[in-house]
Amino acid sequence: MPRWAWWLLAYVSLGIGIVGIFVPGLPTTVFVLISAWAAARGSERLHSWLLSHPRFGPAIRDWQAQGAVSRRAKWMASITMTLCAAILLWFSRPWIAAFAIACMAAVATWLWLRPEPRR
Repeated sequence: MPRWAWWLLAYVSLGIGIVGIFVPGLPTTVFVLISAWAAARGSERLHSWLLSHPRFGPAIRDWQAQGAVSRRAKWMASITMTLCAAILLWFSRPWIAAFAIACMAAVATWLWLRPEPRR
């Protein structure tokens, strides 16, 4: 892939991640991790900024070095998914809620199977 495509993917992913801070149900961490991954291939400046960022940096470094997710992040993701599941159950059709909740359960299971960072 050309360098500009990595650059574009990095910035678009970061933008979606930032929107995810304010929009319930839209993940933030996943898009920030994608942004860091793409920035490592397309924008050294953005990659360095993400790694040194006080909020995003530790999670990115833990993921890149160990494939690890902090316990706090696991709890926050699980609580957010539970709230989204409750909202879906309340406002959507049962089959839509069931499909989305099954996906969230699969993600939560995978997330809790990830190691925690070694400090």
